[in-house]
Amino acid sequence: MSARTRRVSRRVLLNVAAVIVFVCSVFPVYWMVNTALLPGSAVKSDTPHFWPSEFTFRSFQAAWNDGGFLPALGISVAVTVITVITALLFGFLASVSVSRYRFRSRKTFIVAILVIQMIPAEAMIVSTFRVLDGWHLVNTIIGLSAIYIAMVLPFTIWTLRGFVNGVPADLEEAAMIDGCSRNQAFWRITFPLLAPGLVSTGIFAFIQAWNEFVFALVIMTRPESQTLPIWLRSFVQATKATDWAVVMAGSTLMAIPVIIFFLIVQSKMTSGLVSGAVKG
Repeated sequence: MSARTRRVSRRVLLNVAAVIVFVCSVFPVYWMVNTALLPGSAVKSDTPHFWPSEFTFRSFQAAWNDGGFLPALGISVAVTVITVITALLFGFLASVSVSRYRFRSRKTFIVAILVIQMIPAEAMIVSTFRVLDGWHLVNTIIGLSAIYIAMVLPFTIWTLRGFVNGVPADLEEAAMIDGCSRNQAFWRITFPLLAPGLVSTGIFAFIQAWNEFVFALVIMTRPESQTLPIWLRSFVQATKATDWAVVMAGSTLMAIPVIIFFLIVQSKMTSGLVSGAVKG
């Protein structure tokens, strides 16, 4: 077998593997939307329907018109926005500090970040609830946001630290030789190069805060304070049959903001790669 034939065969195998991975990743999403568009009788049927031949938007209307959807949407949006902005702000400052400066207990701080990530958040759920209850932050957006920030901040710091380390300090020194101050060199040269890292960690924080269920279930106990994952749970009841078409429709509505957010920021992941390294 010639070298060219081996290259072609390898390329074909890689393409086939990529297609298989893509189908396995997309199929659950397709099945969710497909089920949401099916009538209730088709969903309960023993025969699987891989295409909604008699599709209906009744399930989407039922989920949208449910009295708890819009309040839960507002709370989820508020908590997620607060979590993403705060985590990126403090994570960015902390990552720059541990990467660009040498100070006492720097290594201890880095090791502490790793150790904190190894501790399951659910192991501290009782003590967390008691602390928030003592501060009168149960059933509040601020209380739940504080928990989510504490959950995503260690990962945010660790990830952004890798991006900051990947930007040579020589670029800032070259800009300072050209007449920039240290702050100007950082914001004009280094910060644009960190844009992909900020976007990546922002997506992680967004997904974590948007989909988190356990802490929201324990902390947001009032019906008017529930987030979208808790609202979606209300359709699954032990006293009556679950309308899975409505559950899938609600899940689809929950996924739409995540998709929109990713479409908005995905172009930013590469736009900042070289924008700060080009001298105008």
